[in-house]
Amino acid sequence: MNDLAINLLASVIAGTAVWLAQRLLRYRRTSRRRAFLGLVPGAPVLIVVGRHASSPAAMSVNKADVAAVLDLAVLVKEAGAEPTIALHTEAADGVGERVEFCVGGPESNQRTAAHLRWLLPGFTQAPYAEDPEGLSLRVGTRVFRREPGSCEYVLLARVFAAGRPRPLFLVCGQTAVSNHAATRYLVNQQHRLRSSYGTNASFCLILRIVNSASYGSGVVELVADVTAATMAGSGSPL
Repeated sequence: MNDLAINLLASVIAGTAVWLAQRLLRYRRTSRRRAFLGLVPGAPVLIVVGRHASSPAAMSVNKADVAAVLDLAVLVKEAGAEPTIALHTEAADGVGERVEFCVGGPESNQRTAAHLRWLLPGFTQAPYAEDPEGLSLRVGTRVFRREPGSCEYVLLARVFAAGRPRPLFLVCGQTAVSNHAATRYLVNQQHRLRSSYGTNASFCLILRIVNSASYGSGVVELVADVTAATMAGSGSPL
């Protein structure tokens, strides 16, 4: 009888130890995620999505951009913050007072366009009227031109406006599929990005989506860190 009691007690202790270890691990992961994304438990987070570029309806959103927004909303919710989703035409006060994610290039998302002009003056995207097939991304003298269905590019950036406490995340791709690929990269590579850039440094990365015609947003490669070139003259801290 004593042996049974001792075995039961040992099982309870072991089970409690495992439960505590798992809880501690989840807490550490959540804390690291919050620090990397700049999130505060219970605080609002703004997610701004652009319009469907080829749709005549002003309120239409591409399904791949919807998927990107859902990825971000889940990421934010799991970290204990509260996502608020807005169309790019809706006015939103300030930059840097709360965490913000902006999905879509400057032609489809006017808030992205404003952020780029102010915070990333070294980065531009060719307008559709000028470059309908390539939609080239330009950083200084470097040009990243799309090859439809084969190779697409997207800018993924975390930027801190001067004197503002919370980061702004920009996802500026050549297609909605590339936008979704960038959000998946952000979600899946949090640990690596935090190891490389910490919690307080801005970064601007060019990613390449490989063979989207076959793989959709599933295969993503890091092409270049273009932080210094995109932010040159912005007045924002690197």
